[in-house]
Amino acid sequence: MRKKSRLAKKQEKKIRKTLLVSLLGIIIIVFLLLKFGVPALANFAIFLSGFNQSNKDDTKNETSFIPTPVLDSNLTATNSSQIIISGRTPKKALVEIYINDELRDTIDTNNDGSFSKEEMLESGENIVKARTELDGKNSNFSNTLYITYIKSDPNLTIASPANGQSFQKEENKVNVSGQTDPEVTVTVNGFWAVIDDTNSYSYDLPLKNGDNEIYIVATDQAGNKTEKTVKVTYSQ
Repeated sequence: MRKKSRLAKKQEKKIRKTLLVSLLGIIIIVFLLLKFGVPALANFAIFLSGFNQSNKDDTKNETSFIPTPVLDSNLTATNSSQIIISGRTPKKALVEIYINDELRDTIDTNNDGSFSKEEMLESGENIVKARTELDGKNSNFSNTLYITYIKSDPNLTIASPANGQSFQKEENKVNVSGQTDPEVTVTVNGFWAVIDDTNSYSYDLPLKNGDNEIYIVATDQAGNKTEKTVKVTYSQ
């Protein structure tokens, strides 16, 4: 005698379950008819219909997903108070632009789902994000951009050498040093200076015989620059 396959057993189990549910339904219907009559049976049918519709609506809401917009910019710092916020999201949608948790603009997307808008930044760090509005529903927020607006030039002081200072013989190098701001780079005649944790910079510059012009530039992350020049002389 051949054993039943796993598929056959599974189908048989499913049929038994269906028959059991059907039998239970018949018993309930007969009970309602005998106990309460046709009106109670009708009310029970309406209840089941509403329950099924509610489940369908809940399933529809759960599957109604609105993609979040994606912001394009990789900008982290700027010396301009105005920047272009751009990105992409589903077509025929609205995009809400938020800066520092404040709604700044609501704009329409282009035909391809792209969008762009010029926005004003506040001095210091700006937190930029967006979300999509479609059919009266909002998506989650997009990726967040952290953009620092720096409107002033960096500080730059020169501790040494003094302007007009003279060097001779074995003093064929001069230590160019001073102070600047955090997150600033300093060059001395085009060469990178070393900057420590106290924002002090230093660079040993070789001297040539005669007049030497030392050109020092401090540049912050937004592109602002402070430039200073000192002149020294060297005689062999």
